[in-house]
Amino acid sequence: MTQHLIRILFVCHGNICRSTMAEFVLKDMVARRGIADRFRIESAATSTEELGNPVHPGTRRMLVAHGIGGFEGKRARQLCRADYDAFDLIIGMDEANLRNMRRMLGGDPQAKLFKMLEFAGYSRDVADPWYTGDFDATYQDVCDGCEGLLNYLALRIGVPAE
Repeated sequence: MTQHLIRILFVCHGNICRSTMAEFVLKDMVARRGIADRFRIESAATSTEELGNPVHPGTRRMLVAHGIGGFEGKRARQLCRADYDAFDLIIGMDEANLRNMRRMLGGDPQAKLFKMLEFAGYSRDVADPWYTGDFDATYQDVCDGCEGLLNYLALRIGVPAE
């Protein structure tokens, strides 16, 4: 019997910094736990500003510094209405992302939309390195959110958290 694929989409404004970092951090976490085959993990933007652009150099540096790869062919794409049916969880990095996600997706009738740091027990937004230049703070927020997300999934559907 096959298990249900857990489909997760991370979303930020441009899809070159935070959501992309979250995509590849979570891919790395599930690969290290030996459960990558249970997941489909992607990321997208609410804006059109960076469409087609590669991962931001600061995000690339952070991922490489932590031994995370696989992002070389990643290009920014925009969130679309079809994503609502295509993913189980759609996770925004901040309040503005969530507002735009609700507008772009036509609401959230199935309660699929979350803010990243909710999973870590925080109400604040993921630090935005576009404005701060602090990719270390963003990386820590993303790791906290991804660990919390895996704990959330462990409690609800039995995905190993450790």
